[in-house]
Amino acid sequence: MQELPKIDLTTFILSVSSAAFMGLGMKPPGSDEGAQVDLELARHNIDLLELIHEKTRGNRTPEEDKLLEQLLFETRMRYVEVQKGR
Repeated sequence: MQELPKIDLTTFILSVSSAAFMGLGMKPPGSDEGAQVDLELARHNIDLLELIHEKTRGNRTPEEDKLLEQLLFETRMRYVEVQKGR
């Protein structure tokens, strides 16, 4: 059995953002399944990213700041695009 990577803030942020992108219809790499949009799931995970952003303010490294800001921007923009397309 393969050992899972250590959980740190970066790994957690990437996990939550991946769930948001999947809810926005992006399929996981290597997946043969069709992409499914679930805006409620996407919104929930974007809200979770926002909560992480708020509650960890002042306790993140510059790299974690940049990653979180970038993923919040990308998931929000994609959410608006998908929502308009419906």
